[in-house]
Amino acid sequence: MRGFVLRFVVTGVAVLVAVQVVPGLTVDSFAAGAVGVLVLAILNAVFRPLLYLLSAPFIIVTLGLFMIVINAFLLQIVSVLVTGFHVHGFWPAVGGALLISLVSWVMNLMVSERGHVQMVVSHPRPRKIRNIN
Repeated sequence: MRGFVLRFVVTGVAVLVAVQVVPGLTVDSFAAGAVGVLVLAILNAVFRPLLYLLSAPFIIVTLGLFMIVINAFLLQIVSVLVTGFHVHGFWPAVGGALLISLVSWVMNLMVSERGHVQMVVSHPRPRKIRNIN
């Protein structure tokens, strides 16, 4: 349960960043933003895998770029369903989808499946000195 809540927070932060950076994405209130994030999370969990499966040939032909169009489409659906969450056009939806995907990906790298924040640290191996005679 904690992992779900943490991933919900990650999606919320990603949407907040997108609303602040991408012109054409606006949220009227905190409540509208929270409901928008919840609806986006539900759409991503339920419909996005189905849309990816149905559009697999397009995804393969475009080398994965069609996934951005699907994410933009889902973001526009959120703006239709949630009052106070606005996406003004196709290109702001594409920019928002790109930024939300990027921020979510970077933040999810630091979250384990159990909801723990984790950091991966690698220590360099000591050099081996070889005598060449």
